Amino acid sequence: MTPRSKQGNGVPTYGEVLRVPGYLPVFLANALSMWGDYIARVTIAAVVFERTRSPLATATALVVSLVPTFFGRSLVGPVVDRFPYKHVLIWAHSARAVCVLVLVVLVGTNSSLWLVLGALFVLEMIGGAATASNMVLTTDLFEDRHLYARAVGLSAMSEQFNQAVGLAVGGGLVALLGPRTGLLIDFTTFVVAAVVVFVVVELRPVDGARGKGVRGFLRDLGTAAGDLARHSVLARLMALSAVATLAIAAPEALAIPIAGQHGWGGVLMASPIIGAVVGIVLIGRRDVHDQNASMLQLAIAMPLPLLLLALDPPVWVVAVLFFASGMLQSFMVPLQSTFALVTEPALRGRIFSLAGAVAVGAAGASFLVAGSLAQATNPPVGVALSAAVCLALLIGVALTWPHGHVRSAVDEAYATPATRSHAA
Repeated sequence: MTPRSKQGNGVPTYGEVLRVPGYLPVFLANALSMWGDYIARVTIAAVVFERTRSPLATATALVVSLVPTFFGRSLVGPVVDRFPYKHVLIWAHSARAVCVLVLVVLVGTNSSLWLVLGALFVLEMIGGAATASNMVLTTDLFEDRHLYARAVGLSAMSEQFNQAVGLAVGGGLVALLGPRTGLLIDFTTFVVAAVVVFVVVELRPVDGARGKGVRGFLRDLGTAAGDLARHSVLARLMALSAVATLAIAAPEALAIPIAGQHGWGGVLMASPIIGAVVGIVLIGRRDVHDQNASMLQLAIAMPLPLLLLALDPPVWVVAVLFFASGMLQSFMVPLQSTFALVTEPALRGRIFSLAGAVAVGAAGASFLVAGSLAQATNPPVGVALSAAVCLALLIGVALTWPHGHVRSAVDEAYATPATRSHAA
């Protein structure tokens, strides 16, 4: 094997990650799909706000895109472990494309919002299987764990960038061309993603013991939930992610109401995402051990800029504060990569799905909390109050953080093959 090319500080380069066989087409297809998906999200949110003029209703529309994902991810874990992820990805992308066509018809005919939200519910529920399968696929592609950690950062940066593009472009499309155009773009992305997976992804059989029938399915799910809850490191990483979600979700949930009629909705929604891209680039230049060591500090600092919204600053200042908070969200990169590597390979489908369900559930609750606070006060104060609650919860997690267990898990997860063989 040829030596890995590294940056001056010993960190693998992004180019090195993209040269791993099979990763680039999967990466591009996933990025394209995310772009279209966020266009659909801002499109539906804008339609709801246009019809209701209610911050709570707009936040509820975003929750509807998350609640089914919670159930989808929590229930599909054993499915991902039972069927090859290539098949799961193809069927999931194809089914979501059909759901988007239904949304095109419903939005174009001014159908009831309940029907629109119902179709969005089904679309996002199916997406749970695709998300978990794609995570397992990415983990399998990288034998070098330092390369995998770099790939997680690249994927996170791509997700944030494509979310920013999708939200900004989606807002423009709604204003200039109407919501159906954005949804048709979303349909195309799912079709392309399904074709790429069919052509590129290698068919690998599933491994590990699986329960039989419905009882075995439910038993596998319960076992994975117990394993996750009892694991000292995985459970704490999941708790940190879930608690931080309140300050991460509040700007997205209330950006459109804060912008009002000034046309800044897409820009405000994109600001924390662009900030997150910058933060990911910066943290990606550090060694994985340094990244993990700074995880708690970055998480606690993340809500602080949002507290200033209590002063009701001008909209451009709000954009800057959203950007600063987004930069500090970079702690999610080492959290996600370490979580994946610490998880036992045979249980990755179930554990990834359950952890994703918790994250999505926390995001849905956060949207509702932020929307309710904004309804009771006003949108800027709603963001500030959400940040204050999040900060208090993060401090509580930090006070009980198992520093020794986390350090040991990080050392083991990122050990080289030679080091692991010597330790054995």
